[in-house]
Amino acid sequence: MLDWLHSHKELTAVAMGTTFGMLARVSMLRSDYRQYPAYPHGKIIHLALGLIAGALGAVAVPALFNKDYTAITFLSLAAQQFREVRSMERSTLTAIDALELVPRGAAYIEGIAVVFEGRNYLAIAAALLTSLFAQWIHWGAGLAAGIAALIVSHLFMKGKKISRIARVERAPVKLEGPDLYVGDIYMMNVGLDENREIIREQGIGFVLTPKSDDAKVTIANLGQRQAILHDVSTRLGVYRDDGDPGLLPIAKLGLRTGQLGLLVLPREKDEDKVYEAVSGVPLLEAAVRKPTKANRKSTEAKPHG
Repeated sequence: MLDWLHSHKELTAVAMGTTFGMLARVSMLRSDYRQYPAYPHGKIIHLALGLIAGALGAVAVPALFNKDYTAITFLSLAAQQFREVRSMERSTLTAIDALELVPRGAAYIEGIAVVFEGRNYLAIAAALLTSLFAQWIHWGAGLAAGIAALIVSHLFMKGKKISRIARVERAPVKLEGPDLYVGDIYMMNVGLDENREIIREQGIGFVLTPKSDDAKVTIANLGQRQAILHDVSTRLGVYRDDGDPGLLPIAKLGLRTGQLGLLVLPREKDEDKVYEAVSGVPLLEAAVRKPTKANRKSTEAKPHG
């Protein structure tokens, strides 16, 4: 068997590359509390794309070894197809978002779409590396490269959480007449007595204190705020129905301090679970800002002339 693998290097390289490309996509395809992608049909689509990505990355190496340089067009075709995946995910999530009691928001949707596109490229890279080492050195080297690619792909799945840039603290929900406060942050005016009573019973308040000047800008981003509200509402439910704007969870910025006040109305009123949900909200790539780095560079720059 080992002699056969060694004597059929090209076929071995393609088979191993396709397998590890597919395994990379399978390991990165998970449905969490958001239940997206949906099971089973949503997963079937992405598994099929993972198989295609693995096959394209694996076939490219033997073709290039045989000086068939037109094989590079396969990879450009794959890139075009995976851009279409990003557009498909964006369109699907945007359509679904209109039916959510607490929407995801455009920034969250774009972040999810980018992740789906990027993970197909990781599958191609895993297949390419596995096929390269199997063809160039030995099938054992291809096996080692494939395992290493799976580990690296897994590391790319670990995104940052909101707790990395901000300190999450519980804060009292106060009603002074119709004025609603979370801690010292003014949230909104609640006109109906019925809504005020529901907020007293179900409302839970949190204050997010940024850990740096960059974090102040990041948590002020409207997309990041909406992502926090959506995630908490998805994990613990929301105490409202369509047509109740006064019961919509809200995030407001303390303009003097840069703190972010959160008012959530979970169906399951468990402060510890809500705290974990807020702390575990993903940090959106589109929301991250680093103005201090840009300002430092501009002051350090030498004048022209």
